[in-house]
Formats: sequence, structure tokens, C-alpha cells
Amino acid sequence: MTTDTVEPTIRKSEPTKSQIIVPQRQPVKPEDIHEPETQEKHHVVPPSKIKSESTRDSAEFPIASLGRSSRNLQVDDFELVKTLGTGTFARVWLTRFKNEPKNDNVYALKVLRKADVIKLKQVEHVRNERKTLAAVAGYPFITTLVTTFADDQSLYMLLDYCPGGEIFSYLRRARTFSEATARFYAAEITMTIEYLHNAQGVAYRDLKPENILLDTNGHIKLVDFGFAKQVGNRETYTLCGTPDYLAPEVIHNSGHGLAVDWWALGVLIYEFLVGQPPFWDQNVMRLYEQIVQGRLRFPHGMSIAARDIISQLCKTDVTQRLGYIQGGSKRVKSHPWFDGIKWDDLYHRRVQGPILPRVQHAADAANFEEYPPPPDPHQLEVYTTDMREKYEPLFGDF
Repeated sequence: MTTDTVEPTIRKSEPTKSQIIVPQRQPVKPEDIHEPETQEKHHVVPPSKIKSESTRDSAEFPIASLGRSSRNLQVDDFELVKTLGTGTFARVWLTRFKNEPKNDNVYALKVLRKADVIKLKQVEHVRNERKTLAAVAGYPFITTLVTTFADDQSLYMLLDYCPGGEIFSYLRRARTFSEATARFYAAEITMTIEYLHNAQGVAYRDLKPENILLDTNGHIKLVDFGFAKQVGNRETYTLCGTPDYLAPEVIHNSGHGLAVDWWALGVLIYEFLVGQPPFWDQNVMRLYEQIVQGRLRFPHGMSIAARDIISQLCKTDVTQRLGYIQGGSKRVKSHPWFDGIKWDDLYHRRVQGPILPRVQHAADAANFEEYPPPPDPHQLEVYTTDMREKYEPLFGDF
């Protein structure tokens, strides 16, 4: 793979994204990025309580029950505080239980309208998301699915709330991350990919800065598992993901598997360090041509170790790609670029993140942008009797 140099730039516009639901991008103020030494710590209550009975009395929600569906909850049990993100068929709300004695127990409630899910042919993706999040609930660097429920018109996912907002927002403000900051977050993402692949056989398939949130201690939470799929050692052929981050084998439609996430990690590290992905064009077809050619260009100041790990992860030949070759994720973690990372301390969150979001209280949503109110219910797609007869059994897990 040939390389030359390019001066760092910042993306000024985005190519068309595949249909996904994530909290939207948020402008960042200069004071929102600051050193850990001067950060005042604020306590955010974890998702430890949930209404388990229709009486709405608060009860401890055991870790072993995370991700299970509830037959007692309904949307009227919640106060919908503020919209955190919107998409074509879903809206994410900051929410809390009504009549909750501890008013700082807040969550994110993802609401997916059944008719829109069906119309946009996202049924299988939604089911995969629910299945995957339930399987990984409790992993430290993945958003926790507390429970799911459904009513006549919608599906609901109750998730832990991550008040720091998207890491993309901080990257956009800073333009580029230092290698130390990029290394820290790439290390947490590496462990998350390792867990998804080795423990679950799941390909995430949508790694990008917009899908990485920060908690109050500066650690990541991976969100939006709409494209995640359990593939194990098999291959799948669905064209999905964000164009900038698609691996060549996805574009070729030659079958892809777990290796796509290691390609995306290489792209992500590059974007952290340079401010834009290594392959980018407003014309999607020209973008795809760049990706399949796999020609990387590096800025003059990037270290040799950083260049090497990106080059090894972004191999167009899957059989030569770091993470997929013999040794798997261990080879990634032992790469010289990660020298100095104490993996066990990082997993147990015994080290503080390099970016500490400004969070004043548990329900602080200042790191998310403002959204217009939901549309008039009369203007929404109706979940018809025909739809119900055909698809309702597929929503049974909710």
C-alpha cells in the first residue's frame, strides 16, 4: 500500500449517511474541552432502578435482568424531558420515571414507530439491535439496555443516559486529537470490538465518531447497534454502514464479516489524528473508488507507529488485515502504538479519560443540540391491521 503526505484538514460537509438513529451532532463551546485536573466531578446516577410493577413503585433492577423485556411498563410511566436525537423512524428522549422519589434517575428512551420501521425495511435491523444490546448489557463501554417494551404503535428501548454527548463534537471543536487522546479512546474501542467479536460473534458495522458517546469520567459508550449482526465465522452481504467507514469488501459485495470493524478502527484512528477520514469525497461513487484502492496519505507530523497501525488495519486484502490475521485482537493490542496502555486498568476504568465533558447535574442535556417537537400524531404513518397480522410476531421480543 503506497503512502504520501497530506496536510491535516477538517471535514466541512458530510457525505450521505446510511439510515441510522443516533443523537445528532452538537456544536461544542471552547470551555467544553478542558484538562481533567480542573474538572469538577458531578455524580450521575446509573440505571439501577426501574418500575417493575404496574403500581409504579420503585424497585432495584438486578444486573442479571438487564436487557429483558417488560410487560408492565408503558410510555405513560415516563416523563419525556427532552429530545436527544431524531431519525427517520425513531426519536431518542431524555426521560425519567414519573413520581420517582429520586428525580435524578434519568435514562434515554428510544422510541421506534412500528409502521415506519416496516416501511423503511428496518425490521431485521431493529430486531438485531435489540438482541445484541440484550446480550452485551453491562459491558462497560457499550450503552446499557435496561429493558424494552411495546405498545400498539411503537417499540421502546430504555437505555442508560450518557450525558457527555458524541466524541465527534469534541473532535470537531479540537479539529484533531493528540496521539495520547486518540490512543486512549482507540484502546477502549479496541477492547469493545474484541468483546463483540470474541464473546458474541457480533460485527458492529457502524463504527464512527458520531456513534461514540462520552460519560462524565471521559470514557466511551458505543451506541446505535442498528447494523450490528451476529455473524461468527460466517459472511454476510448486506450493504450497510456509513460510506466513509465502509470496508472494501462491503463495497465489492463479496461477502464480509468481523474484519470490517478492524478496517473501521483504522479509519477512526486516522480521523482522530487528522480531522477527517482517509477516504472522502462528496461524490459517493468516487469515495468508494478511493476506498477499494486503499491509498493512504499521512500528514508530516504523524508518528511512524500511528502510520503503521492505520496501514495495518486498513489493508484492502482482508487476509492481511490486522485484527483478522492470526493473533486477532491480541495483535492489535500489542502493536507499538498502544505501548503504555494498561489494558486491565482501562477495562476497570481505573484511569480517567483525557476529555471530561461539562455536566452540571444528572439530567444535564447541554451536550446535545435542540430539536423541534415531535410531529402531530395524525401526520404519522399508521400501523395497519395488515401490518399487524404480518409483522407483530416479529416484534414479540419487545
